[in-house]
Amino acid sequence: MGLQSRVWLGCGGLVALLALGSGLGLMGAYNSLNSLGQAVDGQWGQVENVYQRRADLVPNLVATVKGAAAFEQGTFLAVAKARAAVGQIAPGGGAPGSPEAMARFQGAQDGLGSALSRLLVVVEKYPELKATQNFQTLQAQLEGTENRIAVERMRFNQAAQAFDTRRDSFPTVAVAGFFGTRFRERAYFQAQAGASQAPAVTF
Repeated sequence: MGLQSRVWLGCGGLVALLALGSGLGLMGAYNSLNSLGQAVDGQWGQVENVYQRRADLVPNLVATVKGAAAFEQGTFLAVAKARAAVGQIAPGGGAPGSPEAMARFQGAQDGLGSALSRLLVVVEKYPELKATQNFQTLQAQLEGTENRIAVERMRFNQAAQAFDTRRDSFPTVAVAGFFGTRFRERAYFQAQAGASQAPAVTF
């Protein structure tokens, strides 16, 4: 084999080796983004679950309070309206990957949280209601749910941060860009002022 042939063979082998390395690198970046993206989506499901649990508690809570506070119609209407707004947000709704959808989701959930806080303030006027077993049970369930919401939001933000950090690292960012919106950055839960604390539901 002549010198020129050996040179061409060596160059061809080097190109093949570089192509193989690049292919493996791209495959690793894709798989990493896919795995971290699945973790974000799974954690978002947990966030939705705990918010749904809170929404499911609302009818029983309102019915219990209504029995003793029949004239607080404005408060009950506000709670019903806020719960309806939450129900209009489609499950998923693109929220983890869309800042606009995340803002809509947060706005609806914050509205329900505020309405529930106002409802619980109303209860202060009715000590006989606070003493009932049914209300105390609902109060404990709501308090536990608010704590779960705070935990799941934190875990979601951690998963989203891990994804975004990996996504924006070189050369993974190039892979992410190649697949368009499939690997777009994930929006975080941005707590409003005071929203990092669960509503006070202990009397």
